[in-house]
Amino acid sequence: MNYGYELLLNFLFFNNMVTEKKQFGNRGEELARNYLIEHQYKILASKWQASHLEVDIIAETETYIIFCEVKTRSSNTFMSPQEAVTTQKQKNIIRAANLYVLQYKIKKEVRFDIISILLNSNKCTIEHIPDAFSPRW
Repeated sequence: MNYGYELLLNFLFFNNMVTEKKQFGNRGEELARNYLIEHQYKILASKWQASHLEVDIIAETETYIIFCEVKTRSSNTFMSPQEAVTTQKQKNIIRAANLYVLQYKIKKEVRFDIISILLNSNKCTIEHIPDAFSPRW
């Protein structure tokens, strides 16, 4: 096989995998937003970014402003979706939340939730974990 052609095939295959993974994640975030709305949360932002930091969903209740990390998996064979929220990811979400609170002068109490979604051809399971982590100062 021609080396250039092989590189092109690898590039196309990799890009297709990335696109499918991104679409899968976007579907999970859509399901999470719908879940929150059904449970009386008001969605303030989706995919909110500040510099290199991002929060999947920012929502609120009468009491809290909630920064949600959504993890979508097709299987929990290796680890559950919530186990994939590493300490570094938590730190980045907390940093982003701090910027959001300062920018919008938020006075409500802050909460960090994880929404874990197992999504495959047979079913969809949504687990909402309120107050999943907090800053450790």
